Amino acid sequence: MKKSICLYFQVHQPARLRLYRFFDIGKDSHYYDDFANRTILRRVAQKCYLPMNALLLELIEANKGAFKVAFSISGTVLEQFDRYAPEVLESFRKLAQTGHVEFLSETYYHSLAALASEAEFKHQVLKHKEAIEHYFGVTPKTFRNTELIYSDAIGEMVYEMGFKTMLTEGAKHVLGWKSPNFVYTGAQAPGLKLLLKNSGLSDDIAFRFSDKTWSDWPLTSEKYLSWVKAAAQNEDIVNLFMDYETFGEHQKAASGIFEFMRALPAAVIADGEFEFVTPSQAAKKHRPVGELDVFDPISWADEERDVTAWLGNELQNDAFNKLYDQTEKLGLLNDEALWADFGHLQESDHFYYMCTKFFSDGAVHKYFNPYDTPYEAFINYMNVLSDFILRVDDAISVSDINFAAEKQVKAPAKKAAVRKPAAKKAPAKKAPAKKTAAKKPAAKKPVAKK
Repeated sequence: MKKSICLYFQVHQPARLRLYRFFDIGKDSHYYDDFANRTILRRVAQKCYLPMNALLLELIEANKGAFKVAFSISGTVLEQFDRYAPEVLESFRKLAQTGHVEFLSETYYHSLAALASEAEFKHQVLKHKEAIEHYFGVTPKTFRNTELIYSDAIGEMVYEMGFKTMLTEGAKHVLGWKSPNFVYTGAQAPGLKLLLKNSGLSDDIAFRFSDKTWSDWPLTSEKYLSWVKAAAQNEDIVNLFMDYETFGEHQKAASGIFEFMRALPAAVIADGEFEFVTPSQAAKKHRPVGELDVFDPISWADEERDVTAWLGNELQNDAFNKLYDQTEKLGLLNDEALWADFGHLQESDHFYYMCTKFFSDGAVHKYFNPYDTPYEAFINYMNVLSDFILRVDDAISVSDINFAAEKQVKAPAKKAAVRKPAAKKAPAKKAPAKKTAAKKPAAKKPVAKK
């Protein structure tokens, strides 16, 4: 049986916040920098999404389905495609129609909800599933959490939602002596198969490809294939997971990144030792070799491969906790605008901008960051959040008033006690009048005769 290569790309752009001052609180509740969002999306579409989608379609058709890839596309960027670049949506639809591209499930708002609220997490996963079905006509079968964040508890939630396959990071502090080049299962969800990112080989493309100071520069498809073969001599699968913006945006077209990707599938297929698979195909093809115990959450970010890129300082934790403190109150409301803003305020990017640690991939932290310092990011976010909380509280107050009024209207009016008319007293019977003795007329005196 051939070994496998699984190529997966993450597609996401956040809803960036505009400069929101303290004096805007309570006065202006439009939070988003529409100009920046449109400008950046259009730029990345021209540099990355459109040319790379066209290249992948060409490679799939040229190799008659032997070349396969997978995507996870956040709900936030789907909204922006719909609004600013519908041609990008159409190019993804063409890829979906080939039958050789798998679209994965994730949180709709690319959020950290799995770390805060199980109900909100499941709500977003279902919302994203519906969006993928709407735009591409396919139902996701594999799950990929935001930033590849995973723990035993998260895996159990994902399995309970019906997913049998999940992607995460091959973190060294979790794997120990184990290799990421096998399929594993979750410790609390044995029915959940885990595909682990091979960080070294993935980052060779995502971070080091255009670095001329790198000892292995320039990277060719033949050289890269030799590394893949060496990494998986007695193993099953090599998972190459990366941001889609790697192609043309982080690694510029002038670096030769598109030519590298054009040559790679042909080199792999001609060699014959590996074949390309989607995550669902990988889970069916390869048997798990053991369980993976992950008590504390891991991710694909930074050297630590944990969640400190988003929740590693007091600023981030304060913002995070105050945001999710609104969950219970929002549950009492049926306000679409508030729920949409709540979703966008959960995007992991807002917390990423507040990060105060920059190590090996600090340039990636800064790349799309509109703030000069983490403190500016925190202040701007908290101003927006303060206005949002005011709106939630006002909506709760109005809801309480309306509920009380509705309750009063619906309550049956108490019937006034009908007084029975007082019983009429029978008229008192008059005592029969006593008959007075009839007086006889006095006897006339005889008239004296003259």
